[in-house]
Amino acid sequence: MFEARRAGRHFLQIPGPTNVPDRVLRAMDRPTIDHRGPEFQRLARTILDGLGRIVRTRGPVIVYPSSGTGAWEAALVNTLSPGDRVVMVETGHFAALWKEMASRLGLEVLFLDGDWRSPVDPERIEDVLARDRERRIRAVAIVHNETSTGVRSDVPAVRRAIDRVGHPALLLVDTISSLASMDYRHEEWGVDVTVGASQKGLMLPPGLGFNAVSEKALAAHRQARLPRSYWDWGAMLEANAKGFFPYTPATNLLYGLAEAIAMLEEEGLERVFARHDRFAHATRAAVRAWGLEIVAREPRSFSSSLTGVFVPDGVDADRVRALVLERFDLSLGTGLGKLARRAFRIGHLGDLNEPWLLGTLAAVEAGLELAGVRLAGSGLEAAKRVLLETPAATRPAARAAAG
Repeated sequence: MFEARRAGRHFLQIPGPTNVPDRVLRAMDRPTIDHRGPEFQRLARTILDGLGRIVRTRGPVIVYPSSGTGAWEAALVNTLSPGDRVVMVETGHFAALWKEMASRLGLEVLFLDGDWRSPVDPERIEDVLARDRERRIRAVAIVHNETSTGVRSDVPAVRRAIDRVGHPALLLVDTISSLASMDYRHEEWGVDVTVGASQKGLMLPPGLGFNAVSEKALAAHRQARLPRSYWDWGAMLEANAKGFFPYTPATNLLYGLAEAIAMLEEEGLERVFARHDRFAHATRAAVRAWGLEIVAREPRSFSSSLTGVFVPDGVDADRVRALVLERFDLSLGTGLGKLARRAFRIGHLGDLNEPWLLGTLAAVEAGLELAGVRLAGSGLEAAKRVLLETPAATRPAARAAAG
């Protein structure tokens, strides 16, 4: 027996992997080339230069054939030694997973607890660092945009907190669900290691992980003693300088990455960020119109990549997701960890436009009604008003700040 075909395109509205644009799919649909030859060398240099412009750094960006989890590990093992202390913050499920990795690697983690609804508190980090008289803390590692909750943290504020107490700790930042979707400035914000991945704002399938590294991080790398081989920056940077990789790269994903970078630059990064801000504002308007609660508590920390939505007491969020998938062929993000069955996530990042977003919100609204949720009003109408009032060419900075 086979399953009957469903007409149309599946709506993948989880907060990553995102829908891969046709241009990127076509770019990857090419014969694999010699990864030691001149054609690949030109491709590699194009990609490495382009990634620097996306991350906003003049320093190196290292590309691994890996998930974002691999890029997490690379950030830690290239900068730290066994027993080093690291400050991390519980902003959600992925912050907790990064903390578990750090502990397994033999690092001593000071994990600042959180409610999964609030951003990193720079004052708490400043207080911890100020009391570290012996300078045993070697790094502060935070998540810029917590994919499990839709909470964004203020990276420049964390950098200022570190600097106010004159602490030498490195700043490591996970941008997996913010890179190429939300404003991010590795160099200007004083980040030492930026962690990224291919399958979200960069509009690619999963399979590539990234580290952008500062001079301070490179100096730490020369002293770091955690075991590393596959993840070693040294081998990567030596090969990258010649336009190659120290081991077999994911050539066809790199074709797609080159095309994705071109698409982002054709649109213009500021317009990309404005589009995500606008769609996020429209989505939040829909959630409020339904009478539901957004997971992120503070407007200043609302994500532009995704929106976490609580369902009412007595409603199973996974049942809502199942109904939406079954009836409308649309996938929503599940509630993870502490939010399991209490919330779902709407991804609004990557390559999407107004009709795509409105179709998504219409399906979610219908799915909520099918699940027996009493809605206060039409979220679709509320989102449509936002889109009509904020033309695509205008970045709604005041609206985004107000939530």
